[in-house]
Amino acid sequence: MRILHVLDHGLPLQSGYTFRTRAILKAQEALGWTAAAVTGPRQGPACDAVELVDGITFHRTDAAMPRGPIGEIAGIAAFARRIEAAADAFRPDIIHAHSPVLGAIAALRVARRRGLPLVYEIRAFWEDAAVGNGTGREGSARYRATKALETWAVRRADAVAVICEGLRGDLVARGIAPGKIIVSPNGVDLTLFGTPPARDEALARALSIQGGDVIGFIGSFYDYEGLDDLIAAMPAIVARRPAAKLLLVGGGPMADTLRAQAAASSAADAIRFVGRVPHTEVERYYGLVDILAYPRKRMRLTDLVTPLKPLEAMAQGKLVAASDVGGHRELIRHGDTGILFAPDDPAAIAEALVAGFADRSGWEAQRRRARDFVDKDRNWSSNIRRYEPVYQRLVKAAPMDDRWLRLPVQA
Repeated sequence: MRILHVLDHGLPLQSGYTFRTRAILKAQEALGWTAAAVTGPRQGPACDAVELVDGITFHRTDAAMPRGPIGEIAGIAAFARRIEAAADAFRPDIIHAHSPVLGAIAALRVARRRGLPLVYEIRAFWEDAAVGNGTGREGSARYRATKALETWAVRRADAVAVICEGLRGDLVARGIAPGKIIVSPNGVDLTLFGTPPARDEALARALSIQGGDVIGFIGSFYDYEGLDDLIAAMPAIVARRPAAKLLLVGGGPMADTLRAQAAASSAADAIRFVGRVPHTEVERYYGLVDILAYPRKRMRLTDLVTPLKPLEAMAQGKLVAASDVGGHRELIRHGDTGILFAPDDPAAIAEALVAGFADRSGWEAQRRRARDFVDKDRNWSSNIRRYEPVYQRLVKAAPMDDRWLRLPVQA
């Protein structure tokens, strides 16, 4: 089986999107399949048309993505040309496009010309992601147009994959046949995150967080992550747990705003910003944290979409505390595999975290159950098989092209 993945962006850029992609392609290769990827204009300028990163072959689209609808149309056309060239070189059995929808549209053009089946995988609805990132407004003309475009692409794809039940339910409500949709949930590569890291005392001393209760967040600093609420909760936490510290690892659009908020806080001395760290180093920071906190705000995006980072923390044997939104409820059972608290409420965050630190008697059992959940239901080595029956059905039904023959390509 030869699968060509169509991506908005990929390695060496680091994000939840690129880490999920890496896990999928690595797991497919481990099954004996052959996978490659094409990245779109949003990847940025390309030095090489084809690049090998972490053992994965990436075909790059060397084209800018101007702003506005005209630029997006030009970007789709350039992306489609690059997908077609990659298909000529790689000779896939199937094209697997990943959201946002611009990539699905570009891939659809190539799939139809080549007589190849197309799987479209949605990790979040583009219109809702724009709202979450502060670049769009729910209900606006652009929001409605993007939603309609998403539905149009879903109807024309041969199969659709989504990362959680929230997205699946939304598509079914739009009239998409349930049998066309599979859920391929966010998972963890346990070869990377399967062993709880030892505490790095030297790093703890460098950050001046030794000996206290450490709350941590490791991820991207977007507004919808609710880190402003977590920072706002710190004075109340420190008042009851004077040695408590907050460790924020990562970066993003809200970084400067959050740093300014923390500097003005009465708990400023308890808050540490680390900045972005290489993915190969992130385990060192997980090892310093007692409770990983994910205070996502309540909105359509967070109610529909499950995040990846809590799963990584669970795999590391860490206790997780998260806001009670739909995406988190698919991952965390309150009092069983973690802690849930009311969203958009710094007082509720403070109360939940202080109570968690005050009674650690159930921590070990909760962490064990959370780790077992990841191992059983969110492990990429087993999750990847959810694609297999879909791929096989679509390839079997696809017409055989005499020019294609789907034979292995000589290196």
